[in-house]
Amino acid sequence: MSLLIGDLAPDFTLPNQFGEDVTLSQFRGVKPVVLVFYPLSFSGICTGELCEIRDNFARFESNEVELLAISVDSKYVQKVFAEHEGYNFSVLADFWPHGQVAKDYGVFLEEHGISNRATFVIDKDGVLASKFVTAPGQARSLDEYDRALATLTA
Repeated sequence: MSLLIGDLAPDFTLPNQFGEDVTLSQFRGVKPVVLVFYPLSFSGICTGELCEIRDNFARFESNEVELLAISVDSKYVQKVFAEHEGYNFSVLADFWPHGQVAKDYGVFLEEHGISNRATFVIDKDGVLASKFVTAPGQARSLDEYDRALATLTA
């Protein structure tokens, strides 16, 4: 499934690092959401990307968005990962059914059992405003996030 700009973002409910359920539609009418899919917690590029987001979180706060990072790891792994790295945003577990949300967004890599690096910016109405996917092994840049966030005010 390939999502197009202007499509309604598929709803989901996943546990965060605290074991609390987070439902995408709970933000509808409240604030935009940035979904940051990444392959695996504690892997080099993924950790670096999320630490860069953590260190530059003001960029996201100034746009008043909810940032949700998602990988196929369990909520237990996400808890240790988020605590170890000091993440101040939700880290969600797309663990079971394995990678289902990544599949719904068209970014699950079946041959590896993980999601690709992909970012989806969803506006306040739950509509996909922007997306970008990077090749496996390639980190996203903060400039890509800035361009994607700019679509919320365009």
